[in-house]
Amino acid sequence: MTPSPDFWLWLLAWSLIAIGVAGTILPILPGLPVVFAGMVIAAWIDDFQRVGYVSLAVLGAITLLSIAIDVLAGILGAKKFGASRAAIIGAAIGTFFGLFLGIPGLILGPFFGALIGELGARRDTMRAGKVAFGTWLGMIVAAVVKLSLVFAMLSIFAFAYFFSGDGAALL
Repeated sequence: MTPSPDFWLWLLAWSLIAIGVAGTILPILPGLPVVFAGMVIAAWIDDFQRVGYVSLAVLGAITLLSIAIDVLAGILGAKKFGASRAAIIGAAIGTFFGLFLGIPGLILGPFFGALIGELGARRDTMRAGKVAFGTWLGMIVAAVVKLSLVFAMLSIFAFAYFFSGDGAALL
């Protein structure tokens, strides 16, 4: 027995959502845009009867907000503490290498990357420590906010899917 085409579409939709949720924590993956893509596919499977255009517009707006937060949180955290360009690049490199070391790497990688970058640019240990902390703090705040947004998106989608009576996509 061969699975129906809808099975494969649901598998794709839920896979994208799962990858996107992981991407809210792992900076290398685009989290909420991938979740949104999965939700659009899931809504499309039943011709937007359960999850309508209004719900998708709200979910799309949350996705755009998450992108802005992602960009601004790291920059604002770094700038607030006076980071150099080298510190920001170092944090990105540290994040990449931290991926291979699990959760401790994801937490410490950006910190040490920013620290090394700032030390290379300015050679002031106290300032480098302050910048590294600010960069790390910005990334942590962004991750927490993005996790909150992804759970809001999942809740909105579930509510629209399960409680939009008689196929009338009110949400």
